[in-house]
Amino acid sequence: MRRLVLGVFCLVMTGFLPAVAQPRATITMGVITLVSSAPAYIAAEKGYFREAGLEVQIEPIETTGNAMPLLASDRMQILVGGVSAAYWNALANNLPVIMAFDSASSPVYVDILLRPDLVEKISSAADLKTRTVAVTAPGAIPVYQLAKLLQTGHLSLGDVNLKYMPMPQMTVALANSAVDAALMAPPLNAMAVQKKAAVHWQDLDDVIRPQPMELAVYTANSDWVKQRGDDARKLFLALGRAARDYCQAYHGGPNRAEVEDIMVKYKVAPNRALLDKMPWQARDPNGRINLASIEDIQELFFATGMAKKKFAGTRLVDGSFADYVAAKLGPFALVNSDSKKAGCRAP
Repeated sequence: MRRLVLGVFCLVMTGFLPAVAQPRATITMGVITLVSSAPAYIAAEKGYFREAGLEVQIEPIETTGNAMPLLASDRMQILVGGVSAAYWNALANNLPVIMAFDSASSPVYVDILLRPDLVEKISSAADLKTRTVAVTAPGAIPVYQLAKLLQTGHLSLGDVNLKYMPMPQMTVALANSAVDAALMAPPLNAMAVQKKAAVHWQDLDDVIRPQPMELAVYTANSDWVKQRGDDARKLFLALGRAARDYCQAYHGGPNRAEVEDIMVKYKVAPNRALLDKMPWQARDPNGRINLASIEDIQELFFATGMAKKKFAGTRLVDGSFADYVAAKLGPFALVNSDSKKAGCRAP
């Protein structure tokens, strides 16, 4: 027996026994299923998470505001979705959250849809006064977008009737005349128009400044980032690879069909025909967040009472992951150099 133990010891020391596989780090990511969330599914489908030694569980969420308690309590380590006043209120309560990576920025192709029977009656932001407008939730990024548009008509949020509902329900609300207008993102806005429940009216990229506007971000549990920094860097590097795949497809690169197939598989959109017709939301290929946009959103949320406190930029955004991705992956260059589309380009 002693000889057997010594023999096994020698084999281990000399490397002849196979190494014991290390367990993969498990990360739970809450994701709103929109076109801008596609890189999370691309990274899962193409094995980028697995190659990084990570086990990532993607769970659907309706809004980042509703899911913020799950992030703050470490039941989720990452949220992917719209910028929300809930983030500022979490910071005000000293909860461990931090914006870490861009998920969608201008052009975002979020527009206001109108009921078809109102096209001749609403021609400017001023015409929205007293109208019922659907947005996803109190303090959600569409509320900021709507407020910026209303300012062009010398109106405020108090001049319209806000109706809160999940974005998938807005098509039915428009079709039933329960709302007059709705702020919707791809692919749901394109699907509503396709069903003739609504018409495109106002592209919000035309009126919102500063640009690029941050629509959606990856928000991380900052305690998890501190404790598992290596896993966090691996995660965002995998997401950065997927974001670059997305951007190549966004610009009509040779991987367009592959990325569309992944989006259809994960129910981002019902079919490739719709994805071919509709605009996709842009993003920074390295995941950089435009701090000027985040600070402008902060100003409006604070001025309207949706956010309790304001914070310095260094407390709002951790730019280290975008720096890491840029350094690891190198300069981003389009395969389809003939593309004239804005967004999804290196700065």
